[in-house]
Amino acid sequence: MYKRILVPTDGSAVAEHVVPAAIELARAVGAEMVALSVAVPEPAFQSIEGAMVVDPGRQGEVLLEHARTLAAAIATRAREAGVKCNPVATLSFDPAVTIVDTAREQGCDLILMGSHGRRGLSLLLAGSVTQAVMASAAVPVMVLRPTADAGAQGLARPSPADSTV
Repeated sequence: MYKRILVPTDGSAVAEHVVPAAIELARAVGAEMVALSVAVPEPAFQSIEGAMVVDPGRQGEVLLEHARTLAAAIATRAREAGVKCNPVATLSFDPAVTIVDTAREQGCDLILMGSHGRRGLSLLLAGSVTQAVMASAAVPVMVLRPTADAGAQGLARPSPADSTV
């Protein structure tokens, strides 16, 4: 069946909801996991014409360290359950492309990720990393939506204010 399962996370409750299911699936089929967290820096300035000036600098370092922490936490949980897991963290402006590229680079044959389940205008306005991954991945993408009791238990992303020393 599956040999390597990619589990992307941004630390949100939606992403965290997927982790136990991913570990259980990996254990059941004898697969390894790759835990991926993508740090997405925010543009420092955006002009009226749409051009952006981007210098992730210290903010990028803080976000990347947070991404490493998120991926390592999943890897620890997987290993405690007897599942081999490789944590990967990277800095990127397009998480969907990075998820698809990582699946290919790591030899993953399944991507398991969460989704808010937005539809219609809210999907259009908010965008959807999961939707973009589903549209471009060369491997199957399994999407889990959180249950109503999942709440906001995810790990918060550090704000740009946290990047100052």
